[in-house]
Parts: sequence; structure tokens; C-alpha cells
Amino acid sequence: MSQQLIITLISGIFISGVAGYLGTLMLSKKMSVVAGPLAHLAFPGAALALVFGFNIFLGVFPFVIIGAIIIWILEKKTKLPLENLAAIIFAGGVGSALLFLPIEKAEEALVGNIMNITLVEALVVIILSIIVFYVINKLYQKMILMNINEDLAIIEGTNVSLYNLLYLLSIAVVVALGVYLVGGLITAALIAVPAASAKNISRGLFFYKISAIIFGIVSTIAGIFVSLFFNLSAGPMIIVCGVMLFLFSIVFRRQVI
Repeated sequence: MSQQLIITLISGIFISGVAGYLGTLMLSKKMSVVAGPLAHLAFPGAALALVFGFNIFLGVFPFVIIGAIIIWILEKKTKLPLENLAAIIFAGGVGSALLFLPIEKAEEALVGNIMNITLVEALVVIILSIIVFYVINKLYQKMILMNINEDLAIIEGTNVSLYNLLYLLSIAVVVALGVYLVGGLITAALIAVPAASAKNISRGLFFYKISAIIFGIVSTIAGIFVSLFFNLSAGPMIIVCGVMLFLFSIVFRRQVI
């Protein structure tokens, strides 16, 4: 096994693991749809990186972070649902990217380029993944409570606005990492599909979280090896493997029931 493949696998495992974990919280809040628009907001950053020849992550990261902050501010000012605001951000991100992204360079922004990740980039991925995992773990119970009854969370002293900001920033970081793995077009699936698969077979919260992480990691490892074997793009194949695991989880659930 080559050094590049090992770096790719380790990076993919960390990205998909934290994405699956985040997905369990987003699915419970019915907010998986927010990841898609934020991923599409990464297009302008990816476009700038590809046009001017610098690291794609350095282009994507500021755009998704700024997008998350804008959504948070607009949600406070307008009281519109986050899904609606994310759709507006999506339109702005895609529209602006299409203005100056050369079509011949669009593939990397659309489907990712994890197979060419460098050691330094992999280290950044690992560090950010661990930080986001820690933040999500700290937010988890309060976010569940806010989802059930926001007024009760406020009575208990929860700073709802701060928690929503940290939550959106966590989504933004995972989306930026996901662009590496599967591209900006299908990052939402990287977050949503493992959580949906885990929900089909899980009976408790702890097993639900662990299962989502495992589903994400397994689909990534399988997708990378299958893509190498058939000489296909790794990003889309990872999602296809994830969907196949989701279908398997439905069959398993029916057999258990």
C-alpha cells in the first residue's frame, strides 16, 4: 500500500467519521438540508483557488465560515427558518461561482480530489476533525433540548444564539472538509446518509452515534478502493457506497422487526 493511499484513507476516515457524527445531530434537528447550500457556497472559494492556483481548502474555508455567520445573523434578524436562509446562500454561492469558474476546472470543485491530498493537508484535516468532534460532543445535549423545546432551554440558562452559532460553524468546517472528500456537489449526502443508515438500525442514542460514524467510515474506505479498482472518481463512489449501505440498513431493519 502506497504512502499516498494511506494518507488518503486516514484523511477520508477522519472526514467521514466526523461528518457521520454531525449528521446524527442534524438529522434529529431536521437540518441535513442546510449542509447542501453551505457546500455550494464553497464553490466561489474553490473557483478562486483553482483559477489562481492556491490550495482549494484555503479558498473554501473562509467562504463557508462567512456563509455560516451570515445565516446566523439573518436568522436572528429575520426569524426565517434556517432552511430558507440556506437556500438563499446557496443561490448566491453557485451563481457567483459560475461567473468565473472555468468549466475545464470545475470537476475538482464538484466531486473532490481526496486522492491527491498532501501530508500537510491531511494533518490539518485530522486536527480540524478532532476539534469539531469535541465541539459537537459538547453541544449535543443542549442542541437536542433546543430542538425539543427552545423556551425550556432558555429557562435552563442556555445561550441559544451562541449554541446556534457554534453549531453552524461546526457544519461549515465539516462542509469545507467534505469538499476535499466528495466535492461541493454532494457534501450534504456525506453528512446525511450515514446518519439515516444508523437511524434505521439503532435502538439507542449511543449506538446511533457510533453506527453513523462506522457507516461513514466504511462507505469511505469502500468507495476509495472501488474507485481505484475501476479507475473512477473517489468522491461519487463514496456516496454510492453510502447509499448502498443505507439500502442494506433498510433490509436489516425489516429482518429485525
